[in-house]
Amino acid sequence: MGELTRVTVDFPTSHTIFPTLIGIILLILGLAILVTQRRDILASGTMWRETFAQMDKLRFFGTLGLTILYFSLMVPVGDFWPNTGLGFLLCSVPFLALTGLLFMQQRTLAKFIPVAIVAILGPVLVWWLFTEIFYLTLP
Repeated sequence: MGELTRVTVDFPTSHTIFPTLIGIILLILGLAILVTQRRDILASGTMWRETFAQMDKLRFFGTLGLTILYFSLMVPVGDFWPNTGLGFLLCSVPFLALTGLLFMQQRTLAKFIPVAIVAILGPVLVWWLFTEIFYLTLP
């Protein structure tokens, strides 16, 4: 019975739990879309031409680039301060700020202030919650 209450943490791989879960969920959702919309996706070249013509390319590719950069930098930045979660914290603040700027319709200082507050307070709250309350390491 004592084995049921014992928890061991493999610190070198503990930060991969949530990205793995999110990746699996996204894969399942993607497969669900493919199954339910397969006729539209596979049969119509017109649908794809219209989709690409109407899409906001700057926001789409900007978000894609920022997300790849965010996940690519999180671990190397975190390696400077191992097992502290500072890689997450130091990468999340600019990621949220730049993503907020990217999706703003009108970029003024007054409209950026709420984005900056969220970009700072959100990651700090998550970092504190995971580090102090849940005792989980972030990259």
